Amino acid sequence: PISMTKNNSVIVKKGGLALYKSGPVRIGTVGDKIEIELVNGKTKRVRSKDITPIHPGPVGSAKDETLKNIVQSDLSLGASKQELDSNIHDAWELMDGEPLPLADIAELIYEEITPQTIWNSWRIVSQDLYFHGTPLSIQGYPADRVETVRSERVEKERIKRERSEFIERLQSNSIIEDDHPKLSDVEMLALGKSEMSAILRDIKREQRPENAHHLLLETGYWDENYNPYPARMGVELESVTGDVAELPTEERVDLTHLKSWAIDDEGNQDPDDAISLEVDKISGREKIWVHVADVAALIEPDSELDIAARAQCSNLYLPEGTITMLPRQVTDTLGLGLQEKRSPALSFGFTISTGGEVKDITIDDIEVVTSWVKVTRTTYAEVDANIDDSNFAPLYSIALLYQQRRLTNGAINLDLPEVKISVKSDSKEIKITPLPKLKSRELVTNFMLMAGEAAARFAENREIPFPHSTQQPPKPDENGNPYPHPETPAEMYNFRKLFQRSQLKSQPDLHAGLGMEQYSQVTSPLRRYLDLVAHQQLRAWIHKRPLLDHEEITERIGAAEAVIGNTRRAERFSNRHWSMVWLRHNPEWTGDAILVDMMRQRGTFLIPELGIECRVRLQNSIELNSVIKLKLSNVDLPELTPYFRVGKN
Repeated sequence: PISMTKNNSVIVKKGGLALYKSGPVRIGTVGDKIEIELVNGKTKRVRSKDITPIHPGPVGSAKDETLKNIVQSDLSLGASKQELDSNIHDAWELMDGEPLPLADIAELIYEEITPQTIWNSWRIVSQDLYFHGTPLSIQGYPADRVETVRSERVEKERIKRERSEFIERLQSNSIIEDDHPKLSDVEMLALGKSEMSAILRDIKREQRPENAHHLLLETGYWDENYNPYPARMGVELESVTGDVAELPTEERVDLTHLKSWAIDDEGNQDPDDAISLEVDKISGREKIWVHVADVAALIEPDSELDIAARAQCSNLYLPEGTITMLPRQVTDTLGLGLQEKRSPALSFGFTISTGGEVKDITIDDIEVVTSWVKVTRTTYAEVDANIDDSNFAPLYSIALLYQQRRLTNGAINLDLPEVKISVKSDSKEIKITPLPKLKSRELVTNFMLMAGEAAARFAENREIPFPHSTQQPPKPDENGNPYPHPETPAEMYNFRKLFQRSQLKSQPDLHAGLGMEQYSQVTSPLRRYLDLVAHQQLRAWIHKRPLLDHEEITERIGAAEAVIGNTRRAERFSNRHWSMVWLRHNPEWTGDAILVDMMRQRGTFLIPELGIECRVRLQNSIELNSVIKLKLSNVDLPELTPYFRVGKN
């Protein structure tokens, strides 16, 4: 029998067993305060109300580890788990709803009352399945509650067991197909949709999208072709669709008599600009025309398609395909040269002075008209092969004159390697094509810039609220001097780091990188939303309709800036991704690279053939701009990092 007080509580005596903060302690000296001995052998003095005696003992001291053995013992005390479960169930039934002290529970379950059985019984009560209460008054739960909780715990244990087995398979790289759905939280982290993966936590990997990507490749959940970057950057992954209105009937200037050329890369599907040169037969005066697809004729401000295009901001150009900000039907209707007879355009007419400037002496020097044009489509390669003939030589001469004026005004011409990367959707065949420096590209680039400058001046002279592209010059060096114009690849590479970020504004301002006092992008309304906004303003002015005010233009600029950064990053990272996949397919690759930067023993190289930069550890110092052979060693696809070593020249 247990020694009890009058209120049926266990007598406090030296060597007894008590509860302190839910754990067992041995009672030591009893006085004004009670000394207790913890499982780890340490002692402390507490108030009597801080403990609950559950057995008078005697319990051995920490020296013989009696208390430690009591705590660490198995609940069954040598019986089978099935026997213990049966005893607990029988004890619960025998209670028949009546409260009992802890000692009686111990006797019902273990048929004896010892410090060990008392403590084990309290552990069983604390499981909160069959029993609840205090050591003085323990009650049994109703049967329906017991069954509900038991079922929940069995299910929870099953899930825990399966989770443990899954993690074990994951770590041993032996997952099965049924495991794939369990990797969804890893995929969410890899796609930038969440910041934490429980699986990465369980296998002790750092919570980074790149680590999630690694795991998805290791398990075969993703193959190497999967491009996660558009989703990770949060850009729209579906082209805009919707009903497109018919082209309105309206008066247009007939410019079909002009030879108009739409010059694009081979395979281009959205020709939205063309150029012409009109020569007055009497005076010999040359007038330049840049014709642009009249997209605003179909897409009015705040229409359903305008709002959809605003949300997407621009086309998303990926190696595996293009996500468009407008329905394909818009391009089919308005793309220059896609219609057999003539195409509707918004045409910019202006002249270039002998000093290479867009003439803007009188308000009528620059024309903007809705027009009909007859366009011949061609490619950069075809034009470059015929750059000296009568069709293109005059155009190229004007382009060079205009380009020289921009360079005189401080324009920066960075001639760094560029490539075009394309991926066939069916076979995933990757093609990397270096873009050669062509005179035809110079020609088209400068004519598009002319049109942008002419449009900006036209809008300013007529006080038309307009989106402008601006860029401040690089900050002076530490001595207050401007940086010299870069000439070598290394100078160009490092000068690029000095560029101030370009900004979109509702007021004209300097664009230092282009060497222009003011500039607006207006030549790509099929694929850039703010070009479309500029066209909407110009058409409204032409037809004497209400204009968007400066606040509305600023709102549209803000909407574009909120999206465009992620769009450009998605394109840049996607190109890098497919370059890395290409390298994985070509593990023996060796090629030329240009050293453009050096820090300690690590050199930064540009690889013209692939359009990428990389860092390589060098054993010996070499001069900047040197061309050396690099050989591929390895590719870390999720980190977008190739590893090269210096090869044999």
